[in-house]
Amino acid sequence: MADERQARLVRVVEHAPDTRSLFLAVPGGLPFRPGQFVSCLLPVGDTRLTRPYSIASDPETPDELELLLNLVPGGPGSHYLFGLAPGATITFTGPWGTFVLDEAPAAETVFIAEGTGIAPIRPMLRRAATTAQHPLRLLHGTDHRLYADELASLRGVTVTHVAAATLADEVAHRWVDADADRSRHFFVCGVGPIVPRLRDLLRGAGYARRAVQYEKW
Repeated sequence: MADERQARLVRVVEHAPDTRSLFLAVPGGLPFRPGQFVSCLLPVGDTRLTRPYSIASDPETPDELELLLNLVPGGPGSHYLFGLAPGATITFTGPWGTFVLDEAPAAETVFIAEGTGIAPIRPMLRRAATTAQHPLRLLHGTDHRLYADELASLRGVTVTHVAAATLADEVAHRWVDADADRSRHFFVCGVGPIVPRLRDLLRGAGYARRAVQYEKW
């Protein structure tokens, strides 16, 4: 059984009516790798729900974790978290996950995020920007430009925002149809069927399987 830990909600940042960040103080800190997630154990009604949330902050600040989440219509877990005020305690396990980046790949690297899928991409990009010898690109399909100025200011990072509905078409146009270069690496994260669709699009176009890493929520 995974060890359970306690964190205290210290502040809440509302990005939009249905999107916010929860900042959690973790006694003793939590070592993790860019891209990993924690599983929150939420007491909802007579049950305890388990809900995974990617860590949107950097491993260099292990004492305070940022979790980015949407309010899911009819979702008991997100409704519970949206109802918490600073001072509340959250129980969690982790970190978990193999969708990680410890240093920039030795090739052009493209990060593709759909909506709040930017959460694990953010610390990945920040880590990659410290070691990259090749271009770094972010394509974010979203109505809310989360962390846009911060990420665009990173060395060697080119940020592009598009409507979420056009994300697959943009990927095909930019990195499938535009040239025959198949040396790029990709990190893809989002909600629902868009993620396997992009994975299959890129691998089907000739990119190596190991060069297309993804996380689907």
